[in-house]
Amino acid sequence: MMKGTLPADMPRDTLIRVEDSTNPDYGFSDLTALPIEYLLENGVVALDKPAGPTSHEVATWVRKILNSDRAGHSGTLDPAVTGILPTGIGNGTKVMQALLPAGKEYVCVMELHDLVDETEIKRVVAEFVGKIYQKPPLRSSVKRVLRVREIYYNNILEIKGRLVLFRVGCQAGTYIRKLCFDIGEVLGVGAHMRELRRSRVGKFTEDERVCTLYDLKDAYQFWVEDKDETELRKYLLPPEAALEHLAEIRIRDSAVGAICHGADLAAAGVVSLHSGIRKGDLIAIKTLKGEAIALGRSEDSSDRIAKAKTGIIARTERVLMERDRYPSMWKKKDRSE
Repeated sequence: MMKGTLPADMPRDTLIRVEDSTNPDYGFSDLTALPIEYLLENGVVALDKPAGPTSHEVATWVRKILNSDRAGHSGTLDPAVTGILPTGIGNGTKVMQALLPAGKEYVCVMELHDLVDETEIKRVVAEFVGKIYQKPPLRSSVKRVLRVREIYYNNILEIKGRLVLFRVGCQAGTYIRKLCFDIGEVLGVGAHMRELRRSRVGKFTEDERVCTLYDLKDAYQFWVEDKDETELRKYLLPPEAALEHLAEIRIRDSAVGAICHGADLAAAGVVSLHSGIRKGDLIAIKTLKGEAIALGRSEDSSDRIAKAKTGIIARTERVLMERDRYPSMWKKKDRSE
């Protein structure tokens, strides 16, 4: 993996297995123009979490603001931590698990407990890249067992006295508070995390799609009171936005219905796929229009899938699409036989 990048940045080519077309009468041809009513039941919000509330409280506020039946976030942030908190709305909660392998980025202020030469600080921080061992801190909500996490990059932005500002890209489940403690131990002076902000989750960055709770509330009220959906459409994203980092396999219209009923994906249904897929990878199974059908687990590599004539090439783990969006052509075939 290139220095300074997350797993979500992995470049991929598209491998064409067969030429096929999709029926415009089925599904959504333009994912940028989905009905607001649909997004309110299936959307994703890239929320900028404020300091103070828990992640659960923020998700609850989002649910109430959008008058939704449920909302759920991906990747808990401590109350004092700010930054990007992807939140699923309604059925959009189903895609939250897909963000786990995407990688996360944080900007942190670490305070050393004594002065250290800048050259030594840079040398030690550079050592904390790659696989590291971590035991969750005492205040964490998970079992305190030693585990391995990967640091993709760890770049110092500024050093001012005992304060060190750095940007770190890491695997989900990495504790930056513990990372600061461990760096302080190696430096021999001790250190603690003074301030932390999550600046990225996969493809979600601090761009125009990120919104505060106030932004979301205002946008929803504009739509309710004035029927102006401009702002709400900017922040309320389709579920596919949370899958942009995943390798994808696109399938025939005739295979969509079976996957929606939980069937595994057979080679005969595959039209195209991304390169770089390995056996066991989490993948997005999509229609030819780009609609997310399900999350699956690859049974083989891209090269072998591209050449496969028969057999199961992906196991369906989580169905995302409602069953009636595409006709169940496989049922018609069964009746004719």
